[in-house]
Amino acid sequence: MNSLHPGETLSLWLDTEEMPQFSKLQQDLRVDVCIIGGGIGGITTAYLLMKEGKKVCLLESFEIGSGQTGRTTAHFSNALDDRYYEIERLHGQEGARLAAQSHTAAQDAVEKIVREEKIDCHLERLNGYLFASDDDQEVLQKEFDAAHRAGLGIQFLNRAPLQSFDTGPCLRFPRQLQLHPLKYLSALTKIFVERGGQVFTHTHVTNVESGKIAKVKTSDGFTVSCNSLVVATNTPINDLFAIHTKQVPYRSYVVGFQIPKDSVPKGLFWDTLNPYHYVRIEQGETEDILIVGGEDHKTGQEEHPELCFTRLENWARQKFPMITNTAYSWSGQVMEPIDGLGYLGHNPMDRNNVYVITGDSGQGMTHCTIGGLLITDQIMGRANPWEQLYNPGRISVRATGEYLKINANVAAQYREWFSAKPRPELHTLHRGEGTVFRDGLRMVAAYKTTSGQVEFMSAACTHLAGVVNWNNVEKSWDCPCHGSRFDCHGKVLEGPATQALKPLDDVNIEIPGPERVPTTDLGTSLTEPLGFA
Repeated sequence: MNSLHPGETLSLWLDTEEMPQFSKLQQDLRVDVCIIGGGIGGITTAYLLMKEGKKVCLLESFEIGSGQTGRTTAHFSNALDDRYYEIERLHGQEGARLAAQSHTAAQDAVEKIVREEKIDCHLERLNGYLFASDDDQEVLQKEFDAAHRAGLGIQFLNRAPLQSFDTGPCLRFPRQLQLHPLKYLSALTKIFVERGGQVFTHTHVTNVESGKIAKVKTSDGFTVSCNSLVVATNTPINDLFAIHTKQVPYRSYVVGFQIPKDSVPKGLFWDTLNPYHYVRIEQGETEDILIVGGEDHKTGQEEHPELCFTRLENWARQKFPMITNTAYSWSGQVMEPIDGLGYLGHNPMDRNNVYVITGDSGQGMTHCTIGGLLITDQIMGRANPWEQLYNPGRISVRATGEYLKINANVAAQYREWFSAKPRPELHTLHRGEGTVFRDGLRMVAAYKTTSGQVEFMSAACTHLAGVVNWNNVEKSWDCPCHGSRFDCHGKVLEGPATQALKPLDDVNIEIPGPERVPTTDLGTSLTEPLGFA
Protein backbone atom coordinates (compact mmCIF):
# COMPACT_ATOMS: atom_id res chain seq x y z
CA MET A 1 0.00 0.00 0.00
CA ASN A 2 1.19 3.56 -0.70
CA SER A 3 1.86 5.84 2.27
CA LEU A 4 -0.87 8.32 3.15
CA HIS A 5 -0.95 11.61 4.99
CA PRO A 6 -2.30 11.47 8.57
CA GLY A 7 -6.02 10.66 8.49
CA GLU A 8 -6.25 10.74 4.68
CA THR A 9 -8.84 8.56 2.95
CA LEU A 10 -7.72 5.64 0.81
CA SER A 11 -8.76 5.38 -2.85
CA LEU A 12 -9.17 2.14 -4.79
CA TRP A 13 -6.19 3.11 -6.96
CA LEU A 14 -3.84 3.87 -4.07
CA ASP A 15 -4.82 0.57 -2.48
CA THR A 16 -4.16 -1.58 -5.54
CA GLU A 17 -0.95 -0.24 -7.09
CA GLU A 18 2.43 0.21 -5.44
CA MET A 19 4.08 3.27 -6.95
CA PRO A 20 7.81 3.47 -7.81
CA GLN A 21 9.98 5.09 -5.14
CA PHE A 22 12.60 7.78 -5.71
CA SER A 23 15.04 9.77 -3.59
CA LYS A 24 14.95 13.46 -2.66
CA LEU A 25 16.82 16.07 -4.66
CA GLN A 26 20.15 16.48 -2.85
CA GLN A 27 22.11 18.82 -5.11
CA ASP A 28 21.69 21.74 -7.48
CA LEU A 29 20.68 20.70 -10.99
CA ARG A 30 20.69 22.14 -14.51
CA VAL A 31 18.23 20.71 -17.05
CA ASP A 32 16.37 21.68 -20.21
CA VAL A 33 12.94 21.33 -18.55
CA CYS A 34 11.91 21.14 -14.90
CA ILE A 35 8.42 19.89 -14.12
CA ILE A 36 6.76 20.40 -10.73
CA GLY A 37 4.10 17.83 -9.90
CA GLY A 38 4.11 14.04 -10.16
CA GLY A 39 0.55 13.46 -11.33
CA ILE A 40 -0.70 12.65 -14.81
CA GLY A 41 -0.13 16.21 -16.08
CA GLY A 42 3.50 16.29 -14.96
CA ILE A 43 4.41 12.73 -15.91
CA THR A 44 2.70 12.92 -19.33
CA THR A 45 4.55 16.15 -20.15
CA ALA A 46 7.84 14.70 -18.90
CA TYR A 47 7.39 11.56 -21.02
CA LEU A 48 6.53 13.50 -24.18
CA LEU A 49 9.46 15.93 -23.78
CA MET A 50 11.84 13.06 -23.05
CA LYS A 51 10.80 11.54 -26.38
CA GLU A 52 11.68 14.86 -28.02
CA GLY A 53 15.24 14.56 -26.70
CA LYS A 54 14.97 17.06 -23.84
CA LYS A 55 16.83 16.63 -20.55
CA VAL A 56 13.95 16.62 -18.07
CA CYS A 57 13.65 16.40 -14.29
CA LEU A 58 10.45 16.14 -12.26
CA LEU A 59 9.94 17.25 -8.64
CA GLU A 60 7.15 15.92 -6.43
CA SER A 61 6.42 16.98 -2.84
CA PHE A 62 5.22 13.54 -1.76
CA GLU A 63 5.07 10.41 -3.93
CA ILE A 64 4.23 9.88 -7.60
CA GLY A 65 0.45 9.82 -7.99
CA SER A 66 -0.21 10.84 -4.39
CA GLY A 67 -2.14 13.96 -5.44
CA GLN A 68 -5.32 14.15 -7.47
CA THR A 69 -4.33 11.45 -9.98
CA GLY A 70 -4.55 8.93 -7.13
CA ARG A 71 -7.97 10.31 -6.15
CA THR A 72 -9.67 10.55 -9.54
CA THR A 73 -12.29 8.22 -11.02
CA ALA A 74 -10.33 8.24 -14.30
CA HIS A 75 -13.00 9.05 -16.90
CA PHE A 76 -11.12 9.90 -20.11
CA SER A 77 -13.94 11.60 -21.93
CA ASN A 78 -14.91 14.07 -24.62
CA ALA A 79 -18.30 14.55 -22.93
CA LEU A 80 -17.78 17.83 -21.07
CA ASP A 81 -19.52 18.34 -17.74
CA ASP A 82 -19.80 22.06 -18.51
CA ARG A 83 -21.76 21.05 -21.65
CA TYR A 84 -21.01 21.91 -25.25
CA TYR A 85 -23.87 24.39 -25.53
CA GLU A 86 -22.28 26.36 -22.68
CA ILE A 87 -18.79 26.13 -24.22
CA GLU A 88 -20.31 27.34 -27.49
CA ARG A 89 -21.90 30.31 -25.70
CA LEU A 90 -18.62 31.27 -24.02
CA HIS A 91 -16.11 30.40 -26.76
CA GLY A 92 -18.12 30.30 -29.97
CA GLN A 93 -18.83 27.37 -32.27
CA GLU A 94 -15.19 27.11 -33.33
CA GLY A 95 -14.11 27.03 -29.69
CA ALA A 96 -16.54 24.18 -28.99
CA ARG A 97 -15.21 22.32 -32.02
CA LEU A 98 -11.62 22.69 -30.81
CA ALA A 99 -12.64 21.56 -27.31
CA ALA A 100 -14.16 18.39 -28.78
CA GLN A 101 -11.14 17.87 -31.02
CA SER A 102 -8.62 18.28 -28.18
CA HIS A 103 -10.42 15.98 -25.76
CA THR A 104 -10.75 13.32 -28.45
CA ALA A 105 -7.07 13.71 -29.36
CA ALA A 106 -6.11 13.26 -25.69
CA GLN A 107 -8.05 9.99 -25.53
CA ASP A 108 -6.33 8.78 -28.68
CA ALA A 109 -2.92 9.84 -27.35
CA VAL A 110 -3.38 7.83 -24.14
CA GLU A 111 -4.47 4.77 -26.10
CA LYS A 112 -1.47 5.13 -28.41
CA ILE A 113 0.95 5.39 -25.47
CA VAL A 114 -0.58 2.33 -23.80
CA ARG A 115 -0.41 0.26 -27.01
CA GLU A 116 3.10 1.34 -28.02
CA GLU A 117 4.59 0.96 -24.55
CA LYS A 118 2.60 -2.23 -23.80
CA ILE A 119 1.27 -0.86 -20.51
CA ASP A 120 -1.09 -3.12 -18.55
CA CYS A 121 -3.50 -0.63 -16.98
CA HIS A 122 -6.96 -2.10 -17.68
CA LEU A 123 -7.53 0.30 -20.59
CA GLU A 124 -10.91 -0.06 -22.27
CA ARG A 125 -12.87 1.81 -24.91
CA LEU A 126 -16.54 1.98 -23.98
CA ASN A 127 -19.66 4.09 -24.37
CA GLY A 128 -20.56 7.01 -22.13
CA TYR A 129 -24.18 7.93 -21.32
CA LEU A 130 -25.51 11.31 -20.20
CA PHE A 131 -29.00 11.20 -18.71
CA ALA A 132 -31.14 13.95 -17.21
CA SER A 133 -33.44 14.35 -14.25
CA ASP A 134 -37.15 14.31 -15.03
CA ASP A 135 -37.45 18.10 -15.02
CA ASP A 136 -34.27 18.68 -17.02
CA GLN A 137 -34.93 16.85 -20.29
CA GLU A 138 -34.44 19.86 -22.56
CA VAL A 139 -30.75 19.99 -21.62
CA LEU A 140 -30.23 16.76 -23.57
CA GLN A 141 -31.56 18.24 -26.79
CA LYS A 142 -29.46 21.37 -26.37
CA GLU A 143 -26.37 19.28 -25.72
CA PHE A 144 -27.12 16.92 -28.62
CA ASP A 145 -27.36 19.83 -31.07
CA ALA A 146 -24.23 21.59 -29.74
CA ALA A 147 -22.14 18.40 -29.65
CA HIS A 148 -23.05 17.69 -33.27
CA ARG A 149 -22.05 21.20 -34.26
CA ALA A 150 -18.75 20.52 -32.46
CA GLY A 151 -18.19 17.47 -34.65
CA LEU A 152 -19.05 14.63 -32.26
CA GLY A 153 -21.12 11.73 -33.57
CA ILE A 154 -23.26 11.18 -30.48
CA GLN A 155 -26.66 9.48 -30.44
CA PHE A 156 -30.01 10.09 -28.75
CA LEU A 157 -31.33 6.93 -27.04
CA ASN A 158 -34.52 6.11 -25.18
CA ARG A 159 -32.53 4.96 -22.14
CA ALA A 160 -29.08 3.89 -21.01
CA PRO A 161 -28.37 0.13 -20.84
CA LEU A 162 -28.91 -0.12 -17.08
CA GLN A 163 -31.38 -2.68 -15.77
CA SER A 164 -31.60 -1.49 -12.17
CA PHE A 165 -33.35 1.77 -13.06
CA ASP A 166 -34.72 3.59 -16.08
CA THR A 167 -32.58 6.60 -16.89
CA GLY A 168 -35.08 7.87 -19.43
CA PRO A 169 -33.77 9.52 -22.62
CA CYS A 170 -30.00 9.85 -22.76
CA LEU A 171 -27.11 10.77 -25.03
CA ARG A 172 -24.56 8.14 -25.99
CA PHE A 173 -20.96 9.29 -26.43
CA PRO A 174 -19.09 6.50 -28.25
CA ARG A 175 -15.46 5.45 -27.73
CA GLN A 176 -14.84 6.90 -24.30
CA LEU A 177 -11.92 5.52 -22.33
CA GLN A 178 -11.20 4.29 -18.81
CA LEU A 179 -8.17 2.74 -17.14
CA HIS A 180 -6.51 2.21 -13.77
CA PRO A 181 -4.85 5.64 -13.38
CA LEU A 182 -2.00 4.59 -11.09
CA LYS A 183 -1.07 1.52 -13.12
CA TYR A 184 -0.83 3.84 -16.12
CA LEU A 185 1.11 6.49 -14.19
CA SER A 186 3.45 3.97 -12.57
CA ALA A 187 4.40 2.41 -15.90
CA LEU A 188 4.84 5.78 -17.62
CA THR A 189 7.09 7.01 -14.80
CA LYS A 190 9.30 3.91 -15.01
CA ILE A 191 9.62 4.31 -18.79
CA PHE A 192 10.55 7.98 -18.38
CA VAL A 193 13.31 7.16 -15.87
CA GLU A 194 14.61 4.14 -17.82
CA ARG A 195 15.15 6.43 -20.82
CA GLY A 196 17.09 9.08 -18.97
CA GLY A 197 14.52 11.20 -17.14
CA GLN A 198 15.07 12.18 -13.50
CA VAL A 199 12.43 12.02 -10.77
CA PHE A 200 12.83 13.37 -7.23
CA THR A 201 10.09 12.76 -4.66
CA HIS A 202 9.60 14.21 -1.16
CA THR A 203 11.13 17.34 -2.67
CA HIS A 204 9.05 20.34 -1.66
CA VAL A 205 9.22 23.45 -3.85
CA THR A 206 9.08 26.71 -1.90
CA ASN A 207 9.86 29.30 -4.56
CA VAL A 208 9.82 29.70 -8.34
CA GLU A 209 11.78 32.45 -10.11
CA SER A 210 10.91 33.39 -13.67
CA GLY A 211 13.59 34.54 -16.06
CA LYS A 212 15.53 33.58 -19.16
CA ILE A 213 16.82 30.75 -16.99
CA ALA A 214 14.00 29.80 -14.62
CA LYS A 215 14.91 28.67 -11.12
CA VAL A 216 13.10 26.38 -8.72
CA LYS A 217 14.10 26.41 -5.05
CA THR A 218 13.36 23.57 -2.64
CA SER A 219 12.83 23.50 1.12
CA ASP A 220 16.19 21.74 1.49
CA GLY A 221 18.00 24.69 -0.09
CA PHE A 222 18.74 23.24 -3.53
CA THR A 223 18.08 24.94 -6.88
CA VAL A 224 17.04 23.55 -10.24
CA SER A 225 17.90 25.85 -13.16
CA CYS A 226 16.10 25.22 -16.44
CA ASN A 227 15.30 26.66 -19.87
CA SER A 228 11.60 25.80 -19.43
CA LEU A 229 9.48 25.24 -16.34
CA VAL A 230 6.12 23.42 -16.17
CA VAL A 231 3.95 23.78 -13.05
CA ALA A 232 1.55 20.82 -12.99
CA THR A 233 0.37 20.98 -9.37
CA ASN A 234 -3.42 20.96 -9.91
CA THR A 235 -3.49 24.62 -8.92
CA PRO A 236 -0.42 26.79 -9.67
CA ILE A 237 2.00 27.36 -6.79
CA ASN A 238 3.94 29.98 -8.79
CA ASP A 239 1.04 32.41 -9.19
CA LEU A 240 -0.26 34.68 -6.42
CA PHE A 241 -3.40 36.13 -8.00
CA ALA A 242 -3.94 35.88 -11.75
CA ILE A 243 -5.24 32.36 -12.32
CA HIS A 244 -6.63 31.93 -8.79
CA THR A 245 -9.19 34.66 -9.50
CA LYS A 246 -10.44 32.73 -12.54
CA GLN A 247 -11.12 29.30 -11.04
CA VAL A 248 -12.76 27.77 -7.98
CA PRO A 249 -11.53 24.75 -5.96
CA TYR A 250 -14.13 22.06 -5.24
CA ARG A 251 -14.04 18.87 -3.20
CA SER A 252 -15.61 15.90 -4.98
CA TYR A 253 -16.52 12.64 -3.24
CA VAL A 254 -16.27 9.02 -4.36
CA VAL A 255 -17.57 5.75 -2.96
CA GLY A 256 -16.54 2.33 -4.27
CA PHE A 257 -19.21 -0.35 -3.75
CA GLN A 258 -18.84 -4.10 -4.06
CA ILE A 259 -21.34 -5.56 -6.53
CA PRO A 260 -21.78 -9.05 -8.04
CA LYS A 261 -19.60 -9.59 -11.09
CA ASP A 262 -21.17 -8.36 -14.36
CA SER A 263 -24.32 -7.14 -12.55
CA VAL A 264 -23.84 -3.63 -14.02
CA PRO A 265 -22.79 -3.25 -17.67
CA LYS A 266 -19.50 -1.55 -18.45
CA GLY A 267 -19.77 2.10 -19.37
CA LEU A 268 -19.38 5.64 -18.13
CA PHE A 269 -22.55 7.20 -16.79
CA TRP A 270 -23.28 10.83 -15.88
CA ASP A 271 -26.43 12.66 -14.80
CA THR A 272 -27.34 16.36 -14.92
CA LEU A 273 -28.36 16.81 -11.30
CA ASN A 274 -26.79 19.54 -9.19
CA PRO A 275 -24.65 18.26 -7.53
CA TYR A 276 -24.24 15.73 -10.32
CA HIS A 277 -23.18 12.06 -10.21
CA TYR A 278 -20.69 10.07 -12.28
CA VAL A 279 -20.35 6.29 -12.42
CA ARG A 280 -18.00 3.64 -13.79
CA ILE A 281 -17.13 -0.01 -13.15
CA GLU A 282 -13.76 -1.51 -12.15
CA GLN A 283 -13.92 -5.22 -12.85
CA GLY A 284 -12.39 -7.84 -10.56
CA GLU A 285 -11.96 -11.58 -10.75
CA THR A 286 -14.84 -12.51 -8.43
CA GLU A 287 -16.69 -9.20 -7.99
CA ASP A 288 -16.79 -5.72 -9.45
CA ILE A 289 -16.44 -2.30 -7.85
CA LEU A 290 -19.10 0.25 -8.70
CA ILE A 291 -17.39 3.65 -8.49
CA VAL A 292 -19.84 6.48 -7.83
CA GLY A 293 -18.72 10.10 -7.51
CA GLY A 294 -20.29 13.49 -6.98
CA GLU A 295 -21.73 15.71 -4.21
CA ASP A 296 -19.18 18.44 -5.01
CA HIS A 297 -18.88 21.55 -2.86
CA LYS A 298 -16.47 24.48 -2.66
CA THR A 299 -13.34 23.56 -0.75
CA GLY A 300 -13.42 24.57 2.90
CA GLN A 301 -17.06 25.68 2.70
CA GLU A 302 -18.90 22.57 3.89
CA GLU A 303 -19.36 22.24 7.65
CA HIS A 304 -20.07 18.49 7.56
CA PRO A 305 -18.27 17.00 4.53
CA GLU A 306 -18.81 13.49 5.91
CA LEU A 307 -22.49 13.85 4.99
CA CYS A 308 -21.48 13.99 1.32
CA PHE A 309 -20.65 10.29 1.54
CA THR A 310 -24.05 9.61 3.12
CA ARG A 311 -25.90 11.40 0.32
CA LEU A 312 -23.78 9.66 -2.31
CA GLU A 313 -24.47 6.25 -0.81
CA ASN A 314 -28.20 6.95 -0.56
CA TRP A 315 -28.34 7.88 -4.24
CA ALA A 316 -26.25 4.87 -5.30
CA ARG A 317 -28.22 2.30 -3.30
CA GLN A 318 -31.48 3.65 -4.70
CA LYS A 319 -30.21 3.32 -8.27
CA PHE A 320 -28.14 0.13 -7.87
CA PRO A 321 -29.88 -2.22 -5.38
CA MET A 322 -27.38 -5.00 -6.12
CA ILE A 323 -24.78 -3.20 -3.98
CA THR A 324 -23.49 -5.47 -1.23
CA ASN A 325 -20.82 -3.58 0.72
CA THR A 326 -18.93 -0.31 0.73
CA ALA A 327 -15.27 -1.01 -0.07
CA TYR A 328 -13.79 2.49 -0.46
CA SER A 329 -14.62 6.12 0.16
CA TRP A 330 -12.40 9.06 -0.69
CA SER A 331 -12.43 12.65 -1.92
CA GLY A 332 -10.41 14.72 -4.35
CA GLN A 333 -9.98 18.31 -5.45
CA VAL A 334 -11.02 19.71 -8.80
CA MET A 335 -10.52 23.23 -10.15
CA GLU A 336 -13.53 24.78 -11.88
CA PRO A 337 -12.64 27.59 -14.35
CA ILE A 338 -15.07 30.44 -14.86
CA ASP A 339 -15.54 29.75 -18.58
CA GLY A 340 -15.62 25.94 -18.63
CA LEU A 341 -12.15 25.27 -20.08
CA GLY A 342 -8.80 24.75 -18.38
CA TYR A 343 -5.71 26.92 -18.38
CA LEU A 344 -2.90 25.27 -20.31
CA GLY A 345 0.31 26.81 -21.59
CA HIS A 346 2.31 29.99 -20.98
CA ASN A 347 1.66 31.42 -17.53
CA PRO A 348 0.44 35.01 -17.99
CA MET A 349 2.48 36.50 -15.13
CA ASP A 350 5.82 34.97 -16.17
CA ARG A 351 8.17 34.89 -19.14
CA ASN A 352 7.17 32.60 -22.00
CA ASN A 353 9.28 29.75 -20.67
CA VAL A 354 6.97 29.11 -17.68
CA TYR A 355 3.90 26.93 -18.27
CA VAL A 356 0.92 25.78 -16.20
CA ILE A 357 -1.59 22.94 -16.29
CA THR A 358 -4.68 23.77 -14.23
CA GLY A 359 -8.45 24.30 -14.37
CA ASP A 360 -9.46 20.69 -15.04
CA SER A 361 -13.22 21.31 -14.67
CA GLY A 362 -13.79 17.73 -13.56
CA GLN A 363 -12.01 16.38 -16.66
CA GLY A 364 -8.63 15.98 -14.99
CA MET A 365 -7.28 12.91 -16.76
CA THR A 366 -8.23 14.07 -20.25
CA HIS A 367 -7.44 17.70 -19.55
CA CYS A 368 -3.95 17.01 -18.19
CA THR A 369 -3.18 14.94 -21.27
CA ILE A 370 -4.23 17.87 -23.46
CA GLY A 371 -1.88 20.01 -21.37
CA GLY A 372 1.03 17.66 -21.97
CA LEU A 373 0.43 17.63 -25.73
CA LEU A 374 -0.02 21.40 -25.96
CA ILE A 375 2.94 22.40 -23.78
CA THR A 376 5.24 19.94 -25.54
CA ASP A 377 4.41 21.67 -28.83
CA GLN A 378 5.02 25.09 -27.26
CA ILE A 379 8.40 24.12 -25.81
CA MET A 380 9.41 22.54 -29.13
CA GLY A 381 8.36 25.69 -31.02
CA ARG A 382 5.51 24.05 -32.94
CA ALA A 383 2.14 25.60 -33.68
CA ASN A 384 -0.80 24.03 -31.86
CA PRO A 385 -4.43 24.64 -32.87
CA TRP A 386 -5.65 24.64 -29.25
CA GLU A 387 -3.19 27.23 -27.93
CA GLN A 388 -5.52 30.22 -27.84
CA LEU A 389 -8.52 28.25 -26.60
CA TYR A 390 -6.68 27.16 -23.43
CA ASN A 391 -4.48 30.28 -23.10
CA PRO A 392 -4.09 30.91 -19.32
CA GLY A 393 -3.97 34.66 -19.98
CA ARG A 394 -7.30 34.82 -21.77
CA ILE A 395 -10.01 37.24 -20.65
CA SER A 396 -13.50 35.77 -20.99
CA VAL A 397 -15.85 38.75 -21.31
CA ARG A 398 -18.90 36.48 -21.53
CA ALA A 399 -17.91 34.94 -18.19
CA THR A 400 -17.68 38.29 -16.39
CA GLY A 401 -20.72 37.50 -14.25
CA GLU A 402 -19.18 34.26 -13.03
CA TYR A 403 -15.84 36.02 -12.41
CA LEU A 404 -17.52 38.60 -10.18
CA LYS A 405 -19.54 35.92 -8.41
CA ILE A 406 -16.60 33.69 -7.47
CA ASN A 407 -14.44 36.57 -6.30
CA ALA A 408 -17.29 37.95 -4.20
CA ASN A 409 -17.48 34.51 -2.61
CA VAL A 410 -13.73 34.59 -1.89
CA ALA A 411 -14.00 38.08 -0.37
CA ALA A 412 -16.85 36.87 1.84
CA GLN A 413 -14.59 34.19 3.36
CA TYR A 414 -12.38 36.88 4.90
CA ARG A 415 -15.26 37.83 7.18
CA GLU A 416 -14.08 34.92 9.32
CA TRP A 417 -11.42 37.28 10.67
CA PHE A 418 -14.22 39.30 12.28
CA SER A 419 -16.25 36.38 13.65
CA ALA A 420 -16.39 35.54 17.35
CA LYS A 421 -15.13 31.92 17.23
CA PRO A 422 -15.17 31.41 21.02
CA ARG A 423 -12.51 29.35 22.73
CA PRO A 424 -13.56 25.71 22.83
CA GLU A 425 -13.49 23.31 25.73
CA LEU A 426 -10.53 21.45 24.29
CA HIS A 427 -10.89 18.55 26.69
CA THR A 428 -14.17 17.75 24.91
CA LEU A 429 -12.57 17.75 21.46
CA HIS A 430 -12.36 14.19 20.14
CA ARG A 431 -8.99 12.72 19.31
CA GLY A 432 -8.17 13.08 15.62
CA GLU A 433 -10.28 16.25 15.26
CA GLY A 434 -9.56 19.94 14.92
CA THR A 435 -11.22 23.27 15.58
CA VAL A 436 -10.60 26.99 14.98
CA PHE A 437 -11.02 29.67 17.63
CA ARG A 438 -10.15 33.30 18.29
CA ASP A 439 -7.24 34.24 20.57
CA GLY A 440 -7.18 38.03 20.74
CA LEU A 441 -6.62 39.36 17.22
CA ARG A 442 -5.49 36.05 15.77
CA MET A 443 -7.24 32.87 14.71
CA VAL A 444 -5.88 29.61 16.09
CA ALA A 445 -6.19 26.11 14.65
CA ALA A 446 -6.12 23.40 17.32
CA TYR A 447 -5.71 19.71 16.55
CA LYS A 448 -6.01 16.89 19.10
CA THR A 449 -3.74 14.02 18.13
CA THR A 450 -4.70 10.37 18.45
CA SER A 451 -2.53 10.22 21.57
CA GLY A 452 -4.47 13.07 23.18
CA GLN A 453 -2.04 15.96 22.71
CA VAL A 454 -3.31 19.30 21.42
CA GLU A 455 -1.28 21.11 18.76
CA PHE A 456 -1.75 24.82 18.13
CA MET A 457 -0.96 26.61 14.89
CA SER A 458 -2.06 29.76 13.11
CA ALA A 459 -5.35 29.36 11.22
CA ALA A 460 -4.16 31.91 8.63
CA CYS A 461 -3.50 30.24 5.27
CA THR A 462 0.04 30.99 4.17
CA HIS A 463 -1.14 31.86 0.63
CA LEU A 464 -3.33 34.95 1.19
CA ALA A 465 -4.34 34.64 4.85
CA GLY A 466 -7.78 33.09 4.55
CA VAL A 467 -8.97 31.38 7.75
CA VAL A 468 -8.69 27.61 7.30
CA ASN A 469 -11.49 25.24 8.26
CA TRP A 470 -11.26 21.70 9.61
CA ASN A 471 -12.07 18.90 7.13
CA ASN A 472 -13.22 15.92 9.17
CA VAL A 473 -13.15 13.57 6.15
CA GLU A 474 -9.52 14.04 5.14
CA LYS A 475 -8.32 15.24 8.58
CA SER A 476 -6.96 18.37 6.99
CA TRP A 477 -7.12 22.15 7.24
CA ASP A 478 -8.74 23.55 4.08
CA CYS A 479 -8.69 27.19 2.99
CA PRO A 480 -12.09 28.37 1.67
CA CYS A 481 -10.51 31.16 -0.40
CA HIS A 482 -8.27 29.48 -2.99
CA GLY A 483 -8.23 25.83 -1.91
CA SER A 484 -4.86 25.47 -0.18
CA ARG A 485 -4.85 22.43 2.07
CA PHE A 486 -2.68 21.41 5.03
CA ASP A 487 -2.48 18.14 6.92
CA CYS A 488 -3.61 17.94 10.52
CA HIS A 489 -0.18 19.08 11.74
CA GLY A 490 -0.10 22.07 9.37
CA LYS A 491 2.13 20.69 6.60
CA VAL A 492 1.19 21.74 3.04
CA LEU A 493 -0.83 19.14 1.16
CA GLU A 494 -1.97 21.24 -1.76
CA GLY A 495 -1.22 24.68 -3.17
CA PRO A 496 -1.28 27.49 -3.94
CA ALA A 497 0.29 27.75 -0.46
CA THR A 498 3.90 26.55 -0.28
CA GLN A 499 4.58 27.17 3.43
CA ALA A 500 3.23 25.25 6.44
CA LEU A 501 0.80 26.82 8.90
CA LYS A 502 2.78 28.76 11.50
CA PRO A 503 3.19 26.87 14.82
CA LEU A 504 2.11 28.77 17.93
CA ASP A 505 3.74 28.29 21.33
CA ASP A 506 2.08 31.10 23.28
CA VAL A 507 -1.61 30.22 23.20
CA ASN A 508 -3.05 31.05 26.62
CA ILE A 509 -5.71 28.45 27.17
CA GLU A 510 -6.16 26.22 30.16
CA ILE A 511 -6.51 22.48 29.72
CA PRO A 512 -6.96 20.37 32.88
CA GLY A 513 -4.11 17.99 33.48
CA PRO A 514 -0.34 17.88 32.95
CA GLU A 515 1.82 20.77 31.94
CA ARG A 516 2.30 21.84 28.35
CA VAL A 517 4.77 19.58 26.51
CA PRO A 518 7.60 21.08 24.41
CA THR A 519 6.85 22.66 21.05
CA THR A 520 7.02 20.28 18.08
CA ASP A 521 8.15 21.06 14.52
CA LEU A 522 4.70 22.04 13.32
CA GLY A 523 2.79 23.10 16.38
CA THR A 524 2.61 23.27 20.14
CA SER A 525 1.33 20.18 21.95
CA LEU A 526 -0.61 19.95 25.20
CA THR A 527 -1.26 16.59 26.83
CA GLU A 528 -4.76 15.98 28.12
CA PRO A 529 -5.33 14.13 31.40
CA LEU A 530 -6.03 10.42 31.28
CA GLY A 531 -9.69 9.67 30.73
CA PHE A 532 -10.69 12.57 28.49
CA ALA A 533 -12.03 11.73 24.99
